[in-house]
Amino acid sequence: QVQLVESGGGSVQVGGSLRLSCAASGYMATGNCVAWFRQAPGKEREGVAGIYVGGGRIDYRDSVKGRFAISLDKAKNTVYLQMNSLRPEDTAMYYCAARGGSCYLSSRERFPTWGQGTQVTVSS
Repeated sequence: QVQLVESGGGSVQVGGSLRLSCAASGYMATGNCVAWFRQAPGKEREGVAGIYVGGGRIDYRDSVKGRFAISLDKAKNTVYLQMNSLRPEDTAMYYCAARGGSCYLSSRERFPTWGQGTQVTVSS
C-alpha cells in the first residue's frame, strides 16, 4: 500500500510561486497515476494535474495550464507541483492522490489513496 505525504504549502502574494511535493512510501507501479487535487472552503474537491508514473501523459485542468507544472522524480519516489503566477482563486488545501490506471482528474472517487493535504493561501 502506497502512502503519500505532501509538503511545500504556504502563504504567498498574487503572482508568487510555490512548489508542492508528494513523497510516496512504497512501490509506485509503472501503471499508476499520481495526481494533485485541491479543495477550497465550501467547494468540491477538484483535480488540478495528473502524471503517469510510467512516463508520457500529463493532464491539467484548464485554469492552471501554462501556470502549473507537474513532474516526477522516480529516484526519490516524489511528485512535484510547481505553481507559478498564483492567483487568489488558487487558495485551497492541496492533496496528492494515487490510483492504478488512468488519471481521472474529474473523478476524485476513483482515487483510493490520499495524502493529508497541504494548505496554499494566495493573498492580494
